[in-house]
Amino acid sequence: MSNPLLKPSTLPYQLPEFAEIRLEHVEPAFEQALQTHAAEISGILTEEAPTWENTVEAFELAGQDLDRVLSWFFNLQGTDATDEFDEVADRIVPKLSAHVDSIYQNEELYRRLTEVTAPEDEESRRLHDLLLRRFTRRGAQLDAAGKTRLQEINQRLSELSERFGRNLLADTKAQAVTFTREEMEGLTDAQLAAYEQDGAYVVPIELPTTQSLQSQLARHESRQKLFDASRKRGLESNRDVILESVKLRQERARLLGFKTHADYVIAEETAGTAEAARALVADLAPAAAANAEAERKLAAEIAGHDIDGADWPYFEARRRERELSFNENELRKYFPLEQVLVDGVFHAAKLLYGIDIIRRDDLQGYREDVGVWEVKEEDGTGIGLLLTDYSARPSKRGGAWMNSFVEQSRLRGTKPVIVNVMSIPENLLSVDDVTTMFHEFGHALHGLLSKVRYPSLAGTNVPRDWVEFPSQINENYAFAPEIVRNYARHVDTGEVIPDELLEAVRASRQFGQGFATAEYLAASAIDLAWHSLTGEVPEDIEAFEAEALREVGLDVDGLEPRYRSSWFNHIFGGGYSAGYYSYLWAEALDADGYTLVEEEGINRETGQKFRDTILAVGASRDYAEAYKAFRGRDKDTRPLLVRRGLAGSELAG
Repeated sequence: MSNPLLKPSTLPYQLPEFAEIRLEHVEPAFEQALQTHAAEISGILTEEAPTWENTVEAFELAGQDLDRVLSWFFNLQGTDATDEFDEVADRIVPKLSAHVDSIYQNEELYRRLTEVTAPEDEESRRLHDLLLRRFTRRGAQLDAAGKTRLQEINQRLSELSERFGRNLLADTKAQAVTFTREEMEGLTDAQLAAYEQDGAYVVPIELPTTQSLQSQLARHESRQKLFDASRKRGLESNRDVILESVKLRQERARLLGFKTHADYVIAEETAGTAEAARALVADLAPAAAANAEAERKLAAEIAGHDIDGADWPYFEARRRERELSFNENELRKYFPLEQVLVDGVFHAAKLLYGIDIIRRDDLQGYREDVGVWEVKEEDGTGIGLLLTDYSARPSKRGGAWMNSFVEQSRLRGTKPVIVNVMSIPENLLSVDDVTTMFHEFGHALHGLLSKVRYPSLAGTNVPRDWVEFPSQINENYAFAPEIVRNYARHVDTGEVIPDELLEAVRASRQFGQGFATAEYLAASAIDLAWHSLTGEVPEDIEAFEAEALREVGLDVDGLEPRYRSSWFNHIFGGGYSAGYYSYLWAEALDADGYTLVEEEGINRETGQKFRDTILAVGASRDYAEAYKAFRGRDKDTRPLLVRRGLAGSELAG
């Protein structure tokens, strides 16, 4: 029987044939795809004189079988991690790392790339520059001993990243908190039904430190129980993984000529230098800490006693209700999931970009509860497919994300197949859920509306402190009046959200910015502290974190970083090491960029401008020039400072 992973799908847009593919297909397909890719690379080396077509474009065309295998496997491992998936990952991840190193350390291939002259167009020149940097950053210029050591480091780091995520998922499952009905006081009947299991109520742990239900659980003991469970994750299972990862990243940076891992990473970001990222955190931390402390004191006044991290969200929510007439449980009734998605997220995209998003019930996702949608231009031309996977389940990796099954490329003749993933336990969404749905769809738009020739430059294949710009600017549309009134209708009565409640929602998004900014900066400080080390790596993780927070003035009573090291999957299990700062860096673009939308209105002209200058170009254009083409000038950081309640601060760049 032929292996369905080793041939292009015959379905529309090459949607994987999920009904035909099983886990047992992965390893045979992976081994064959590795051999095919290696043969394709060898074929490039047999050409006589290197040209753009026989070297660079051939390189971009190579590896499509491998891409197909890996996209299926890693997408499904993230959404339904099982022991069987993890065992396969254990076997293929080291081989994949070795294979990638063998390509980027190939001296003859690197020589051919250096001898090629890129065409005059900007996209080709940027691809050539990117490939040359990528080869040098993977060790193409090292001697034999250096290449061998780099291969060892990369393989081990791949294994450690896989282990960190697996340990975290296992610990997160194990720390799910079981409550009695009485302990769940404060939750709605719909929420209780979502958490009920065999007569008890089981609440899974969310990825951030502070859990969303801490703002609703009426009993201190319940809040404390949930908060404590969150902070136990990975304390033992990931301790050694963290320390070894930091040491190896430090060694790799030195081997490649960088002072620190942060310098190695951020050299490829729009921030440019690790110093700029550290300055972002250091400049904003004092004002954020002061604002957070003031918010804690106001919440404590409502509590009538001092409060810590377990109680802070609850009494902050009560303060928000008192000052803004804002009740989260009542508000949820205006946000049914499908209504938000179709009449909100998709409606905004139609207004801005002229695209239609239509459910394709004839196409199958990787689970029955995964939706498949076709995205079309106004004239009916197909753009690509969107998969939506929003159901919460214990086997799903924490957090929310966008990923690709197929990337757009004119060279390869492929159109995008994108997936958005969240973990939503019930049908009625919170304000944060709504915002996250718009955020992740912003990433999806970046992938779907890409119009480039080369896959290496397509969609979200951009620096991390740029990739969050489209997603974060899309959050603004969630509660824009012309959007929200189209989808926020009461689940029982159909009543459109009243103006006074909508105003409370908008005001609430600015409420508690001290805490939100400080917890984010605290996590960024921990990330940069680990990855700015130049000497011995300390063994005491807790003490190291405490010192990192103290140095930037974020050691605020009751304030927990959004992530601590042992559950910081972004930096130890994902691709954001030395890059967690990037969300705030990109928010400066988002805050400033959205002022243009406010000036011009939510309309096709402004949307098309954003589509043409930002979404369509991927990495094919200089980022500063792309932003200027959209905004009409360079970035202004003042809107960010105002939004975050930091207007008295200064922010360079």
